[in-house]
Amino acid sequence: MAVKTQTVKTQTVKTQELKLDIERIGTVSAILMQPDNARACYVLAHGAGADMRHAFMDKVAAGLADRGIASLRFNFPYMENGKGRPDQPAVAHATIRAAVEEAARLCPGLKLIAGGKSFGGRMTSQAQSKAPLPGVKGLAFLGFPLHADKKPSTERAEHLGGVAIPMLFLQGTRDGLADLGYLKPVIETLGPKARLHEVAGGDHSFAVLRKSGRSNEEALAEVLDTLTAWIDEIA
Repeated sequence: MAVKTQTVKTQTVKTQELKLDIERIGTVSAILMQPDNARACYVLAHGAGADMRHAFMDKVAAGLADRGIASLRFNFPYMENGKGRPDQPAVAHATIRAAVEEAARLCPGLKLIAGGKSFGGRMTSQAQSKAPLPGVKGLAFLGFPLHADKKPSTERAEHLGGVAIPMLFLQGTRDGLADLGYLKPVIETLGPKARLHEVAGGDHSFAVLRKSGRSNEEALAEVLDTLTAWIDEIA
């Protein structure tokens, strides 16, 4: 297990390279970023097309660390083993449960939040709907993939009714995988446990157009500020 300490803007952060054991499935890589005086830990799952070391994941983890939130990133087995097709849900759910257990072990006393980018967030909510993730106080989605690209539907959200803990949906208004005309009614049916934050002009990864008058970094800062405030509220 490799451990290094670095300064991320205002925080001293300990970063650990880990191996995560998944019962009857195998081992995957993981990274824990834990700032001094962390207030919570976000178990952060990657999207379908890029692993835990993707630039987006790096920026989210570093930005949260600067805001006093630890994060545990991890690979799903298909990504760890270089396979193109995402794992079956049962494998993804087991991986998420192993990551949550490891986060609880490595960050005793910290409130746990789970979720992640696109596919990773959806697999997390599916796992939670089947059986509560131990100790997890809320789910945060960095671009919930409600449907295939530009093919609006709501089938992928049917399981969300089985989630009893708070949920935060961070969605770009240009997200081709989450038509807000379909997502908003879904969130309304979930009641006060679910909250939507719209990132004006953001795509599925919150990138904005130049004509918007702001940068991608500013849009991501909005996402991270909103996420941090929500974590503090529920934790």
